[in-house]
Amino acid sequence: MKLFNTLKNNFYVITICLCLTLTSENTNAQQALDKIIAVVNDDVITQNELDSRISDFILQLKLDKNSKEQMKALKKQVLERMIGSRIQLQMAKQMGITIDDISLNRMIEKLAQSNNLSLDELKTTLSKDGVDFARFREQTRGDLIVKQLQQRVVANKINISDQEIQRFIDNNLKKNNENDKYQIQHILISTPESATPEAISKAKEKANQLFAEINKGADFKTLAIQQSDGRNALKGGDLGWRNGSELPEAFIDAIKELNKGETALPVHSASGFHILKLVDKSSNKNMVTQTHARHILIRTSKERSDDDARKLLNDIKQRIKQGEDFSTLANEYSQDPGSKIKGGDLGWADPGTYVAEFEEVMGSLKNNAISEPFRSQFGWHILQVLDRREQDKTQANLKSQASQAIHKRKYDEELRLWTRRIRDEAYVEYIGNKPAQ
Repeated sequence: MKLFNTLKNNFYVITICLCLTLTSENTNAQQALDKIIAVVNDDVITQNELDSRISDFILQLKLDKNSKEQMKALKKQVLERMIGSRIQLQMAKQMGITIDDISLNRMIEKLAQSNNLSLDELKTTLSKDGVDFARFREQTRGDLIVKQLQQRVVANKINISDQEIQRFIDNNLKKNNENDKYQIQHILISTPESATPEAISKAKEKANQLFAEINKGADFKTLAIQQSDGRNALKGGDLGWRNGSELPEAFIDAIKELNKGETALPVHSASGFHILKLVDKSSNKNMVTQTHARHILIRTSKERSDDDARKLLNDIKQRIKQGEDFSTLANEYSQDPGSKIKGGDLGWADPGTYVAEFEEVMGSLKNNAISEPFRSQFGWHILQVLDRREQDKTQANLKSQASQAIHKRKYDEELRLWTRRIRDEAYVEYIGNKPAQ
């Protein structure tokens, strides 16, 4: 189940159609078992599809199937999510966005590797969790297609000016909250773009009522699943860990004085009323261990074999031990043009700057020690670590963080408006009773 919880985000973004092709001899039987419950433009959602998705979420969220109220709320949430997903997949098809089998296989293999599993082990684990691999595979394809669509029509159209970045930096430096990270649960009671005062008042009343229920001990996760209009409702409102710089200022103001486990008074925004619970908080200071090193590189060629390169470097290392200057020998022998003229000096480097073989050897050396000759994709090296230091990269990375945070804020808002707009513009007909609002 732990792996399934890790992988379950593949199910949240998109749900795809898994209707079976009907043959002439089983058409009547299939129709008796399945029925259309919603028409979405020129596509349909069937009862079997909805039931399958509800079963997924019952498994993922460990819900009580005997709770009629919870199941009713879940049905509404899942159906609306499926409608939104179907609309986006239709748009992606019109725009020619596809994910071929090779790319899909590569993505699933990467997913398995990230969980220290082979592909066969992934299939076995999913099967134990009650997840059909073929359906999981197609849901992953749909997830990737929707991400590409959202990237093309939303993310790529977001512009950030230098003035916005500088203003963000100034504000965050003054407030000194860019180093904080927050784990938050969220309930949104949405209001239309052109909401009347009556609608706003009604939404506020509902938010205040939910806030009161939470303070009396009601489970936040359950209320989020049942009542929230937010995109994370089916995750129990969990927004995960967010940098303070990624959150709206109104959210920060609401939660910054909370203790872990406390819930803030509802916050009003253009989207509606937000109820925020602070699950956890931590410092996000960006300290790294930098290494100052120098090296001598000897490349192999038709004229110089691996053995020849290693022998030459062993000879150079012995000469250094006997008192010759590393810099002078690097300037004479090294075939790394960037560092050769600096006596092999590579300057200060953050972790991950160099290829894996180089990083591994560098990490194993004590200060001033010289490595044995070793090979990387560039050739053969000897390496000396000159010094190490702890460096606070927070300020150095602030501009990049500012750009990413502003982009995320704009993207979240634009994505919310865009999904609402395409939902309003789509033709959706409920066959039978429309889910209760």
